[in-house]
Amino acid sequence: MLFNSYPFLLLFLPTAMIGYWAMERLGGRPAGIGWLAFISLIFYGIAEPWHLLIILPSIAFNFSVGVRLASCEPHPRLLFAAIATNLALLGYFKYANFVTENIQTLTGLPLLSTDVTLPAGISFYTFTQIAFLVDSYRHQTREVNFSRYTLFVTFFPHLIAGPIIHHSEMLPQFAKGHRGMNARNISIGLSILIIGLAKKVLIADNLALMANPVFDAVYQGQTITFFESWTSALAYTFQLYFDFSAYSDMAIGLSLMFGIKMPINFSSPYKSRSIIEFWRRWHMTLSRFLLEYLYIPLGGNRHGAPRMLLALLATMLLGGLWHGAGWTFILWGGLHGGYLIINHGWRFAQDRATGPLSSIMSATTILSWPITFISICVGWVIFRAENLDTAFAILNTMSGFHGFTFPAIAELRLGTFADTFKQFGVTFSGANIVSLEDWREFGIPVIVLAATISFFAPNTQQIFARYKPALPVYANDQKNLPRSRLAWTPNFMWMVYLATLTVVCMLSLNRVSEFIYFRF
Repeated sequence: MLFNSYPFLLLFLPTAMIGYWAMERLGGRPAGIGWLAFISLIFYGIAEPWHLLIILPSIAFNFSVGVRLASCEPHPRLLFAAIATNLALLGYFKYANFVTENIQTLTGLPLLSTDVTLPAGISFYTFTQIAFLVDSYRHQTREVNFSRYTLFVTFFPHLIAGPIIHHSEMLPQFAKGHRGMNARNISIGLSILIIGLAKKVLIADNLALMANPVFDAVYQGQTITFFESWTSALAYTFQLYFDFSAYSDMAIGLSLMFGIKMPINFSSPYKSRSIIEFWRRWHMTLSRFLLEYLYIPLGGNRHGAPRMLLALLATMLLGGLWHGAGWTFILWGGLHGGYLIINHGWRFAQDRATGPLSSIMSATTILSWPITFISICVGWVIFRAENLDTAFAILNTMSGFHGFTFPAIAELRLGTFADTFKQFGVTFSGANIVSLEDWREFGIPVIVLAATISFFAPNTQQIFARYKPALPVYANDQKNLPRSRLAWTPNFMWMVYLATLTVVCMLSLNRVSEFIYFRF
């Protein structure tokens, strides 16, 4: 079930809230927790009931192993077996098709073809439970209530596409006494939900109309122009930004409506001035998981620079593979691993530079933001492409290897200056895939709007900073969070603004599309 759909907004959500309120009133906190766990399983299984046959045994298995690990002396073999079981389950459903296809391609052997369907959210709930097992083994957590653990894994706001929650954040909230629902949490949570819905419906889905035709056309072997390559790359860059930001906002808003705080998962990543900073702002809970349960166990920065860089590259390669079973995801992860290595190397050189060299390196910081953003944009082309050939074809065109072709309308706007551009190999012609009229009247304005918001506007956490509706992922995330002049307050103007936004969004739900991260 999609958050951005009439059945969810008009039927499921009111039912979940009324049932939660009634159960807590009648049976206290345990009854409320039980209801949320039950309704979350309904949410998960309503579209594909067979998915419940995967998640329910997974929950039972990991809960029983976690209880055992927390109550006995360190048992590394049990921990290893449990993690291996989780990864085997994830590996079969997520990578069986990919592995089979590649073995057939390399060997030519007529292997048994596989057509394995990926259960929704399996990547997220697998990582969530692995973290629980590891910390149970370390005696850092102990959970003996099956209902609370079930809700920890299945709570519907985060189940399908994150954030990847941590037991230390969520289980204490579930274990607290009667909390109920109150007007403050509902009003703040509903406001965040509406803002997230607007990001998805009004911006991300409209950018998809510009990005998808171009990527699909290249995949089918068609040729695109320099203009189309860059505009479609930017359209997807901002589509993914607003799609993922929308889901993160909606997850926080929905949770708060039930009196539960989710961790921040998204914090204006396109304002980053380095790739290191980008990964502290983008999919923050995944970055935290990779840091704590992969990078540090691989050695982190405790064994010298070569070991650190190798651990960093391995972590990002596996992080790329986590996103999907394809060489594009592996290359994307490796690319970001390379970005991070260069970033760390540059910082190392800056710290040790002296004299004029230090001044020159400091002066180049003015280029840090555009270099970071363009690097991210290049990575998203690989991330979005159906295969490596498509990715390289688009990147080659973006690099100008197939000429610099702009729309004919640009020649008219430039007037006599067009001749100057032609001397440098620039040509002017029509667009091949998306009509120039669509780009002018729709595509370019939406890209400009998206860029303006992502580069200059306050993010949701800044707008609601006074009320702290979400949990910080890193210790200092919210200590010095700048307040915004657009800060939310429960007044008439905000009510009018959000009511208008709600009406516009509801009227735009005739074209419902899933969130991009549902595929992972």
